[in-house]
Amino acid sequence: MMGRTRLSARWVIGHRDGRHIIYENGVVVIDGTQVVYVGPQFDGPVARQIDYGQAVISPGFIDLDAVSDLDTTILGYDNGPAWKKGRVWPDTYVARGPYEMYSAQELAFQKHHAFAQLIRNGITTALPIASLFYREWGETVAEFDAAAAAAQALGLRVYLGPAYRTGGQVTDAAGTIRAVYDEDRGLRALAQAGEFAARIDGAAGGRIRAMFAPDRIETCTQTLLCRTADMAADMDAPVRQHCSQSKTELRLLRDQHGCAPIEWLHQIGVLRSNWLLPHGTHATPAEFDLIAAAQATLVHCPLVAARHGTMLRSFSACRAKGINIGLGTDTYPADMILNMQIAMITARLADGAQALRSEDMFDAATLGGAHALNRPDLGRLAPGAKADITVIDLRDRLQTPDPVQTLMTACTGRDVRDVWIDGCQVMADGVIPGIDEAKDAASAQAQFDGLVTKYPDRTLGHPPVSDIFIPSYERAAP
Repeated sequence: MMGRTRLSARWVIGHRDGRHIIYENGVVVIDGTQVVYVGPQFDGPVARQIDYGQAVISPGFIDLDAVSDLDTTILGYDNGPAWKKGRVWPDTYVARGPYEMYSAQELAFQKHHAFAQLIRNGITTALPIASLFYREWGETVAEFDAAAAAAQALGLRVYLGPAYRTGGQVTDAAGTIRAVYDEDRGLRALAQAGEFAARIDGAAGGRIRAMFAPDRIETCTQTLLCRTADMAADMDAPVRQHCSQSKTELRLLRDQHGCAPIEWLHQIGVLRSNWLLPHGTHATPAEFDLIAAAQATLVHCPLVAARHGTMLRSFSACRAKGINIGLGTDTYPADMILNMQIAMITARLADGAQALRSEDMFDAATLGGAHALNRPDLGRLAPGAKADITVIDLRDRLQTPDPVQTLMTACTGRDVRDVWIDGCQVMADGVIPGIDEAKDAASAQAQFDGLVTKYPDRTLGHPPVSDIFIPSYERAAP
């Protein structure tokens, strides 16, 4: 990039002395991949100027649990319980042999499509997550090579690693869910993930980094997690481990190990500062103490939790314990602004209206994610930080006297106008170069509809689709 770029708007959220700071009628200056100035005015020479007017220039959001497929959790919104509706494999499906429900080309498309959706919502750093329910077993290196290519083409900052596991959940006709294991297969997948991590870490000028993604804790053996912890420590890479998110998980952990999920991670010695832990909605105060002591990160995913009737109890108590909290979207849409709003609402339902303020949640979406990744150059707009910037349009919004409070009360991800990552403008006026939004949406819908038709294969009793997904109202005759 040649020359400096000067961005200005009514509101700029800068950073000083360890805290965000607001400049009204502020300026951000980019030089190459970095921010070189944030403040009230800049009179030095620049090659390009953009005045966004009634807008917020914000640090880009960091999504520690970003959907990278076509989210099937939305199919369970009104259709449950999960074991009756294809969200847990029945014995009969497993006996016949699980199979991939998407082609390699479809999986590659999904990553590219999902990454574009993240950018549209102002997410500049993402750790992708996808469901394994429709997979033969785990994710593959080939699809993550495609993911790396998509991230490089779109300009997204990502931490990549295929999900792997040593077990899976299976239900019988009575709805009893148990774990079935194939440890050798899981350990081979871990070895492949490690080789991928070593090869991909630092690609695209450092925008692509490695992570390790063991799947849900109830589908992982001690050997798998201990080897994961050692490999990640050697690479200084993050590990994301979903845990404390369901009653079924709690029961399986009690049956298998005689303790709660976070307690087990602590007992086997893998709970460390580089571990990122979605969701914590079923964790106990003692488990939160263990997270705090390990200096691990709690990844709060408020929208997907609230959709299924749960919430973090409580955000304020976790902060008071000194736990670092980052945010994850973890469902469709990948709207970080909406997730901040839902997190605010559920936290206040748990602890009262004065329990936290808007800036507390904004910190989680920016500084919390940066701290989790040990990246003091992310999640803030300050000299020397990476030029990862989200511009949110306020022209059609009723504004409060404060931009962060306006985000919490009036905006959605659809208000994101421009996005800059590593100093490059990856979206301008809602347009991502090279993306045909309508065509991609149609392709995604066609794939999703195709997956729905396959649901009877992996649903208990193999009922027709019409019995799995009950319509809201009676369908009128054509």
